[in-house]
Amino acid sequence: MEQKYRALLSVAQQQQLPHVDNIRLCFQMLSLTAAIDRDCAVQLAPHGLSEGRFILLFLLDNAPDGLAPAALAEQAGVTRATVTGLLDGLERDALIARHADPVDRRALCIRLTDTGKALAAQVFEQHSRWIASLYASLTATEREQLSTLLSKVAQHLPTQGTPTP
Repeated sequence: MEQKYRALLSVAQQQQLPHVDNIRLCFQMLSLTAAIDRDCAVQLAPHGLSEGRFILLFLLDNAPDGLAPAALAEQAGVTRATVTGLLDGLERDALIARHADPVDRRALCIRLTDTGKALAAQVFEQHSRWIASLYASLTATEREQLSTLLSKVAQHLPTQGTPTP
């Protein structure tokens, strides 16, 4: 568990807050999430990719006819301004090309270049192996249980539509 969470948990225990076990579980999950994010960044960095750039490559690799920047933003769950910045970097690295949309010449269609396709194939394969390794010690039943438990916890987030008790 990260130091900041250990410190907060210690204070919660000293103050005898209710549900300290739930607080500990939350801090464990947050620590794991942060560790996965850090490791993901380490995995992508040698390829000159951030998570955002990786996601756009993934989406574009799955769209051989290309996608409009607005569609990329929607699918990636980011703003159009964020997509524009990510696309600028990918274009500078010759991983994507901006083309006039064949139907509406005022609109743009983004496609991977051959270099982008090659990088996408390499990184997706490596990233898939890395993700699989995170759960390699779990049986299929344990992975299903974990998925069920995470979904159950997520249902109690206010952003998921269920009020907190």
